[in-house]
Amino acid sequence: MSFANMKQNRNDAISKLVAAGAGNSEKKSYGDDRMWKPTVDKAGNGYAVIRFLPAGEGEDLPWVRYWDHGFKGSTGRWYIEKSLTSIGQQDPVSELNSQLWNTGRDEDKETARQRKRRLHHVSNILVVSDSANPENEGKVFLYEYGKKIMDKIMDVMQPQFADETPVNPFDFWAGANFKLKIRQVEGYRNYDKSEFDSAVALFDGDEAQLEEVYNKLYKLSEFTSPESYKSYADLKQKMFEVIGEAEVASGLTTSQTVELNTTKEPVTGNSVESPIIDTPNIGEGDDGDGEDTLSYFAKLASQ
Repeated sequence: MSFANMKQNRNDAISKLVAAGAGNSEKKSYGDDRMWKPTVDKAGNGYAVIRFLPAGEGEDLPWVRYWDHGFKGSTGRWYIEKSLTSIGQQDPVSELNSQLWNTGRDEDKETARQRKRRLHHVSNILVVSDSANPENEGKVFLYEYGKKIMDKIMDVMQPQFADETPVNPFDFWAGANFKLKIRQVEGYRNYDKSEFDSAVALFDGDEAQLEEVYNKLYKLSEFTSPESYKSYADLKQKMFEVIGEAEVASGLTTSQTVELNTTKEPVTGNSVESPIIDTPNIGEGDDGDGEDTLSYFAKLASQ
């Protein structure tokens, strides 16, 4: 939709965004200069102020979400791939995790935990303040973030107390800046102290500046395009190369091994998908914030 239509329809945005966020998607961020990442000091602390931006023309939501898997196999190789479950298709790693979990063995459950899906969100943002990289200020970027930050977005859109007014943080006129506060807690990045500021119009509502920003928004649809995902067969081959077929055979029953080795055609829709085991968050700190996952594992895999 055009800038004018976005302005006219913005009053209906909060209910739509809350419904979408309550329900249940990429180009790799490694080396992508469209992606903004906060900088932390040697102690693991960081601070920046960003503004989440509205959905661009032709897009329904100001965010997309996708899942990926990132783990090192017994062969010493890394598996770093987006999960086909992001686009409603069967994924070999999710299937294997479900089968491992259902064996009932503690060691298999731990393996499934280590290989679990990780959730990512991507939105357009305006960098308001970035003292570590002042050249980023005033520019539009893509920002990849995890569940913790998404929870804060949902909380401000649907406050729990009667004296609090719902705020659509993606709104140009009635949104709010987000103060990103990063700490190092037990070896992981922690975002608990991050918070939204009071609602205020971006650029004091100057429509010329707002429209300029709006016209710079990046398309989010590429993150959910099936063309950006590898096929089931290719992912299964990669999985076997990383973990070794012997490991799979030793951990599963004969019928499970045959099922996993059966070539499957792509299937859309979750109604026919195998159960997905989303195991407890073990060793993920802040639930694996988006900006630290794919890029981190990509660096390890390239070493």
